[in-house]
Amino acid sequence: MDRPQLADFLRARRTALQPEDVGLPRGQRRRTAGLRREEVAALCGMSADYYGRLEQGRGPQPSEPMLAAIARGLHLTLAERDHLFRLAGHHAPDRASRADHVAPAVQRILDRLQDTPAMVVTETGETLVQTPAAMALLGDQTRFAGPARSTVFRWFTDPASRDVYPPEDHDERAATFVAELRAAYARGGPGSRAARLVDALLDRGGEPGEEFAALWARHEVEDKRGRTKRMQHPDLGVLTLDCQTLLDTDTGQRLLVFTATPGTPDADKLALLTVLGPRQTTAAP
Repeated sequence: MDRPQLADFLRARRTALQPEDVGLPRGQRRRTAGLRREEVAALCGMSADYYGRLEQGRGPQPSEPMLAAIARGLHLTLAERDHLFRLAGHHAPDRASRADHVAPAVQRILDRLQDTPAMVVTETGETLVQTPAAMALLGDQTRFAGPARSTVFRWFTDPASRDVYPPEDHDERAATFVAELRAAYARGGPGSRAARLVDALLDRGGEPGEEFAALWARHEVEDKRGRTKRMQHPDLGVLTLDCQTLLDTDTGQRLLVFTATPGTPDADKLALLTVLGPRQTTAAP
């Protein structure tokens, strides 16, 4: 790990970012060139003290997940992300796994949607980053590891993950999740993330495994696209929302944005999400 070079690189990238680049107001009293350390720390989901020690060249070696968070927070390109990993003493991630890296252009769009439920997901349903409003609606879906990072895997292995949808919609949601996984499997083929998820779900016994196997045998194929969804919140009840999808063709990532028709009760409920704060979920990480 090259602490001095890592510190210099982090400072250079922080000062190159402007508040407008990440959806923050500039304010009239800003004297710092670029962003403040605490602003970058918040964007990366870490404490200001931890990030500050990295910039000062006296922090511990960051883990790979921490470096991935820093890359997203600083809106790094793939080349810059790889450089960051090497400076921190890690091998650069395989470019084949670039679907884990949120493109700066997509991140900039998300930064401007902080009051709107929005999130970036991979083609296999792994949530990479969420707005605060999305966490209020769905809970923190970035906290999972391994196969459980995927929405479809959690759907068939963790009953609590289904609480975000009304019970009467569960059959439809299950079929849709499996059809989307089928489409991802067809694109990636054997050895892909989608294929590994399919194998893991088919190998599970009991009722969840049987449910997935039956749906998988239908050979239904579906991609994510704009559609109306009904979401269930413990305090607000059922919300009927429009889900619009922006596809990044380079990575296969999807930016999902949830909105409601203005002047409706659903719009009023949506406005309350940021007041309520992150939704508390019981799904096991």
